[in-house]
This record gives sequence, structure tokens and C-alpha cells, in this order.
Amino acid sequence: MVTPQQIRSARTLLGWTQKELSEAAGVSVTCVANLDRGATTGPHGRTVSALQQALEAGGVEFIGETTIIGRGVRLRT
Repeated sequence: MVTPQQIRSARTLLGWTQKELSEAAGVSVTCVANLDRGATTGPHGRTVSALQQALEAGGVEFIGETTIIGRGVRLRT
């Protein structure tokens, strides 16, 4: 599962506003704002999945943690 930090980084990488991500993912702007601020103890799996799918559709690739590097995001080429 992707982390809130990865979601925030991916949104920023795409240049999307919180509103644009919320609309693309079908979640509330408040949910995205809380996630960005780290104000939630952990978003629900369905919410994270919706956000991840929206960001991936926008061209982001999520990078899982390995023994060499940590988690991250990048634009698909």
C-alpha cells in the first residue's frame, strides 16, 4: 500500500491541486487536505486505493521500498 507521503508527493509531481485529486479519485477535498497535513491516523484502504488509481491514471508510478532505497514516486516514461 502507498503511504500518505507518496500520495502528497505524487500530487505535487503532477501539479494537481487538492481539489483536482479529490475529483479524480472521487473523495472529498477534506480527505485529501487531511492526508496532506498528516492529520489522519491512517486513511481507509478504499480511499488510498482510489487516490492511487487516480494518480497512476495521471501518469505517476509508485515505487515500493527495497533494501537499497525507500519508497517514492516518479513519472512514467
